[in-house]
Amino acid sequence: MTLPTPELTTERLRLRPFTEADAEPLYALQSDAHVLRYWDSPPWTDPARFQTFLATCRRIEEEGSGARVAVERASDGSFIGWCGLFHWNPDFRSASLCYVFDAATWGNGYATETAHAVLRWAYDTLDLNRVQAETDTRNVGSARVLEKLGFVREGTLREDCVVNGDVSDSWVFGLLRRDWQATAGR
Repeated sequence: MTLPTPELTTERLRLRPFTEADAEPLYALQSDAHVLRYWDSPPWTDPARFQTFLATCRRIEEEGSGARVAVERASDGSFIGWCGLFHWNPDFRSASLCYVFDAATWGNGYATETAHAVLRWAYDTLDLNRVQAETDTRNVGSARVLEKLGFVREGTLREDCVVNGDVSDSWVFGLLRRDWQATAGR
């Protein structure tokens, strides 16, 4: 079963499938060591990684296991990041959420606005009961985004990642359908 990548709009953003035109800005984002300092894989060092990323976008869409959207500002069309929903399991009615944004955009609410739109689409379209997200315990900004969206911190995965050679812990957050419905109107 395929899961077509959605095209969504918010007050300030346009969320859409990735295109070849995103190669340079995505490489700039994914090769930025500061942006990826808490990510579970190293910054890209080869621009050809874009083709692998794009192939993965197509594969998860074809498998029906998730979707990745490119995020651009509506005002100027600038690529500012991406958001993904992955590990969709229709039997368990669950999925996981991730996002990455350019450091120059941090603190402007773009991650929250993007994730809210993706969550609205996911809960409305996929009949989800639960969405999970994980963040490095040092990434307080990402934890704040998740909490603004109604996610509840459920626990800590001890030493579950190696980030830039450092063993790190991750917080696990969960958002249940009933909690989403109670907060989605905010």
